[in-house]
Amino acid sequence: MTTLCECDLRQQNTKPKMPIRERAPGPQVVSYAGERIYFRPIELEDETILRRWINDPSVWRTLCIRPPVNAVRQQEWIETLSKDPTQTVFGIVAREDRRLIGTVGLTNIRAAERSADLGISVGEVAWWERGYGREAVRLMVRYGFEELNLNRIGLQVYSDNWRAIRCYQKAGFVHEGCLSQAAYRNGRYQDVYLFAMLRDQWESGQYA
Repeated sequence: MTTLCECDLRQQNTKPKMPIRERAPGPQVVSYAGERIYFRPIELEDETILRRWINDPSVWRTLCIRPPVNAVRQQEWIETLSKDPTQTVFGIVAREDRRLIGTVGLTNIRAAERSADLGISVGEVAWWERGYGREAVRLMVRYGFEELNLNRIGLQVYSDNWRAIRCYQKAGFVHEGCLSQAAYRNGRYQDVYLFAMLRDQWESGQYA
């Protein structure tokens, strides 16, 4: 048992501690930068937050993925990103607090046709309806045309996902067609709308 005198003696013989300096934030990996957001690689450390998003009904009901997605399945998806040359997927980070708020990418990249398909998910629901999704779409489109030299970027969206449809239209995508009752979601068959943007449309700024 330590007595008060022994404790006092140890304190007298102890050298004064130097003040602890607050550690500066680590360097941020910025792959592609916009006004309010930037893109960075998706890391294995993101598995937990990505899995939370993809199992959230308000998120997965708008996607082609159905839960449950466990840790193993989510990690396998992250590991494929660096091995599959037909897709380029980034994490979306809000500049104001460096928060990862979603993912965006180009998949089915076809070199001969110079085309790809766009997909996006803003997983943090609190960041919906604030224009971040639209900025991420426009930034990903710019990356596709300027960095990958694509000529066409297409996408598919469920007919009842009007928030996403408005986002794509404001970003410049043009409605090309409809796949009637091509999906079964929320207890019923749904149409799937097709949208696309060509490089010359993007260069001329023909936004809806």
